[in-house]
Amino acid sequence: MKESGNALFDFILFGGSGDLALRKLLPALYHLYRSTPFQPAARIISVGRSLIRRESYLEKVEAKLQQFLPVESWDEVSWQQFAKHLHYVSIDAHRSESYRALKEHLSTDERPRVFYFSTHSSLYGTIAASLGSHGFITPSSRVVLEKPVGRHLASALVISGQMSNFFTESQIYRIDHYLGKETVQNLLVLRFANPLFESLWNHHYIDHIQISISESIGVEGRGEFYEETGALRDIVQNHLLQLLCIVAMEPPPNLDADRIRDEKLKVLRSLRPVENGNINHQVVRGQYTAGTVDGKTCPGYCEEEGVSDTSNVETFVALKVLIDNMRWSGVPFYLRTGKRLPRRSCEIVVQFKEIPHWIFASAKGQMMNNQLVITLQPNESITLKLCGKRFGPGMDVRTIDLNLSPTFRGNKRSPEAYERLLLDVINGDPTLFLRQDELEQAWLWVDPILNHWENSSAPPEYYAAGSWGPAGSTLLLAQDGRVWYEGVK
Repeated sequence: MKESGNALFDFILFGGSGDLALRKLLPALYHLYRSTPFQPAARIISVGRSLIRRESYLEKVEAKLQQFLPVESWDEVSWQQFAKHLHYVSIDAHRSESYRALKEHLSTDERPRVFYFSTHSSLYGTIAASLGSHGFITPSSRVVLEKPVGRHLASALVISGQMSNFFTESQIYRIDHYLGKETVQNLLVLRFANPLFESLWNHHYIDHIQISISESIGVEGRGEFYEETGALRDIVQNHLLQLLCIVAMEPPPNLDADRIRDEKLKVLRSLRPVENGNINHQVVRGQYTAGTVDGKTCPGYCEEEGVSDTSNVETFVALKVLIDNMRWSGVPFYLRTGKRLPRRSCEIVVQFKEIPHWIFASAKGQMMNNQLVITLQPNESITLKLCGKRFGPGMDVRTIDLNLSPTFRGNKRSPEAYERLLLDVINGDPTLFLRQDELEQAWLWVDPILNHWENSSAPPEYYAAGSWGPAGSTLLLAQDGRVWYEGVK
């Protein structure tokens, strides 16, 4: 992570009163300020629809920071200094004339101007057009687009055309916060700096790979948003496919942003299409019903506020994905995401193949396979599961964990994903952001599944809240003689 170096910038946050801004973005900016204070003239301008005074907005932000920040991160003096950079402007995104209110808050020098669109993607073109008509977009401006960008390939192309009228491709930062996690970047080092792993990173030695993003929460009051989105658009099309690309990509010639993104694009183009008759065999669509999570009774999805009581929207997706290239021929990638599962986690599990002949007698008479488990949340870690001898007489073999995570940071706090990515935008580093052709290729692969579901009257497969998803998810792996990794409960 680069140092902010007493950064000077204008940061204009559309959707400044929304959940993402208050829960993630403003805490990330606060942490950036604490690590290296901004120059006095740096400005963070939150834009929202509500007609409230700046003082009222600051009170709201302060309360949310105290709620979402770790206790040790809150500091009253730092907050008072950070708040001096924070402003609030009320704008109706649909009324171009209301954008005039921004003018008095924007600087007139050549500093970077970051526009962050934390709104529904249907507003991206409208906001960009209004900013352009008022002359607010400068050569040093950057725009950050939150996912999902569009609802399918066609709408993503429309948004791309709208944005290109006002921003060049180098000015557009399509964010996926999972790529900002320390362990994701450490995975690149693990693979490409260690011959031990890179020499094994292929179909000769790897049996399969699992990538799971599970959430114990439900839609958390965002029922209307989820009715339009669903798990496939919300998580699979971006987070899961991006993690798959990082795991499966070939080594780039260097760390130049476009060279890394070239290799990710090659993976997306190598994905075997999941179409027509294959969809029911390779994709599981689920929706949670009432159940219990962490000892608390939870309503079913159709009982949530803002959700239709006859909704077929998926809250769970599991997929079997194949990559048609020399490295990964025959190696399945199993992707899974869901809400109201037993625990919050994000894990990449690399399952190595069995050795040809097992000479040790184990308690169950079974071979033990090596696993590399990369945990992204809630606590980031990398663990290699190996076979070792149990202490005592005999040759009793057991699984032992080798921790590959860097453990010594001194007193230095590891930055959160959004913190790292926001600083990259301010510094003009696009390495960890999606390029337009990546976005298009991801939608091209996902669209047939979306179309199939939209044209089908079949309901999703139901699962009780607190379980690991519908039975079809278990069968997806069982038919291949495999099981999901569920970690430590």
